[in-house]
Amino acid sequence: MKQPQISKKEMEKIHIAIPNAYEQLEQGRISRREFMRFATLLGMSASVATIAAACGSGAADEPATDSGDSAADAGGSTDSGSETAVSSIKRGGTLTKSMQLQLLDHPARLSWVEGANIVRQIGEYLTETGSDNITRPFLLDRWEANSTVDIWDLYLKQGIKFNNGDELTADDVMFTFGEWLNPDVGSSMLGLLSYLSGMSDVEKVDDYHIRLHLQSPNIGVPEHLFHYPAIILHRSFEGDIVQQPIGTGAFLLTEYAEGERAVFTRREDYWQMGEDGSPLPYLDQVIYVSTDKDAGVAALQSGQVDSLYDPRPSDWQALKDVPGLATYAASTAQCLVLRMRVDLEPWNDNRVRTALKMAQDRSKNLQLAYFGEGDLSIDAHVAPIHPAYAELPIPEYDPEGARALLEEYAAEMGIELPLKVTLATKNDQNEPELAQAIKESATDAGFDITLDITEPGGYWDRWTEVDLGITSWTHRPLDTMVLPLAYIEEAIGAWNETRWTDDEFETLLRQAEATLDVEERRAIMANIEQIMQDRGPIGNSFWKNVWNITHEKFQNIDAHPTAYDFLNNVWINE
Repeated sequence: MKQPQISKKEMEKIHIAIPNAYEQLEQGRISRREFMRFATLLGMSASVATIAAACGSGAADEPATDSGDSAADAGGSTDSGSETAVSSIKRGGTLTKSMQLQLLDHPARLSWVEGANIVRQIGEYLTETGSDNITRPFLLDRWEANSTVDIWDLYLKQGIKFNNGDELTADDVMFTFGEWLNPDVGSSMLGLLSYLSGMSDVEKVDDYHIRLHLQSPNIGVPEHLFHYPAIILHRSFEGDIVQQPIGTGAFLLTEYAEGERAVFTRREDYWQMGEDGSPLPYLDQVIYVSTDKDAGVAALQSGQVDSLYDPRPSDWQALKDVPGLATYAASTAQCLVLRMRVDLEPWNDNRVRTALKMAQDRSKNLQLAYFGEGDLSIDAHVAPIHPAYAELPIPEYDPEGARALLEEYAAEMGIELPLKVTLATKNDQNEPELAQAIKESATDAGFDITLDITEPGGYWDRWTEVDLGITSWTHRPLDTMVLPLAYIEEAIGAWNETRWTDDEFETLLRQAEATLDVEERRAIMANIEQIMQDRGPIGNSFWKNVWNITHEKFQNIDAHPTAYDFLNNVWINE
């Protein structure tokens, strides 16, 4: 059968920048995946972008696949781990998963993925970034951006109902934006959407159409709308999702006990249809039980639970060959950031920060902390999976050079080496192994590191306050997305845990946010990455692989780079 094609003139009707990107694809200057991300960002449907990418001659090593195009076009999850005939789909049953359950109140304040996995069962997002790291409309029917990407039109699907019977309209979206942009709520969305000066920039055009007037151009709007605190709220929401679990999602919250368990039951009138012609979800019930990782591994091995949230490398080693369990893997932009508060001594001196970066034995850290399951990194928060990542040389372990910098600092300050510092972190994602490796490798550089390792709650209660820490940062799909969350002045008081700001860095970031062309943005990102390496506030030895480990009887399971649980279309094959 002849491959269907789309002309450049047709591409131009969608957005004037798409034909140029297609030429870059044809010339092999960008990959098929990069083209698909770019085209879907500018409003091309996932299925059409797949056809266009398949026709391009560049990057033949990267297949232009889009799992579940029909589901994507219908707003359904495309994270399908298995292809199964409709006749074999079975309804009913329960999925039980081990995952720690912490305090949960306002979704816009979420700062941990576990909480997002709870609220996403009852609530949903305007967009969705799939396991392929491509963002598609979800509650939105489509989005449109102008040629300068400073006006974005968001068009809602019509007929979607909340679980209280009310229809989703622009009023709910306007209310939710108001929560995000309210400083009193304390949402990280406020920093992420810094291009909006307030609700005056959010216009309700009609009941299903919202227009965003950006103060500065930004290519990341679709990805930002899937940031995990971005659940769309009912217009009557009063601040506590446990007490008021109203959402458009596929399940109803019937029980939430912090530190114990969460129970969800199937919603009968959910808006998405299954492949069998009846409303999703297929499962009758989802249960999360709150355990630590060790107890979760034991429970999965014994069959007490069906799945384990975000397995550690040691868990992967223990479980990957267990009969009856299926293991799915994904490369990510997840990392364990060695972060330094630049407003406190000694980290306010770049020589000390640089010395600690140079004292990282990155390959050894990856092996000891993560069994080698990841990719080495420079000391910048931009990963190879990001579309405009610029590859820079991985710094060598250099304890002698690091010690020379510390000796210079110590002489100036009138102190003796070793420099005594305390490194704080938590204990649930192999941070202790990384902390111990850093402690040992930094000894020859002149550091004397005391470790302060606590349970997750003990770290998250103070994560922005410790002067030196290891913070786990989850995946973000876009290179320009995490940087405004954590490394600009506006984010101080929210997620800028280091208090680092840099005028040149922020100017370049704003340029990158406004630059559609992937090649041009990559050149900007190279400068951004170099600034972070030369004078930034973090060390980063490696990017993590992640796994989803679930009993093999569950179908439509996949590994998501952010460890998100998409359970709408999961079913059981006994």
